[in-house]
Amino acid sequence: QLQLVESGGGLVQPGGSLRLSCVLSESVMNYYVIGWFRQAPGEGREGVSCISSNGFITNYANSVKGRFTVSRDNAKNTVYLQMNSVKPEDTGDYYCAALRPRIAHSSTRGNYCVLDHDGVDSWGKGTLVTVSS
Repeated sequence: QLQLVESGGGLVQPGGSLRLSCVLSESVMNYYVIGWFRQAPGEGREGVSCISSNGFITNYANSVKGRFTVSRDNAKNTVYLQMNSVKPEDTGDYYCAALRPRIAHSSTRGNYCVLDHDGVDSWGKGTLVTVSS
């Protein structure tokens, strides 16, 4: 069974920081790319970041590049999303997901994991992040 459980959401002021965690079941740990997606009120779900099973390959949406960092601690079965310099437009429900591994390559980006809703085999239930003063 593929299980993912998010935590760490809450209220944060603009410019502040927050770290989200996603605890994974053993069945997810060694095979799947883990993706972070978010959904703002009234909007569709968008990909934010992903990380490969060995932690060496990542990808970020342009809107969060330079502000968010994805990492994983396989000893703790946990993937993290460190959110710095947050903005009101970062508000939304954040979901981690088990993505079937797809690694792409470009001459400018090198190797990167592909953030694709169609590649998700299992979703967590989400954690709410609210950025407001």
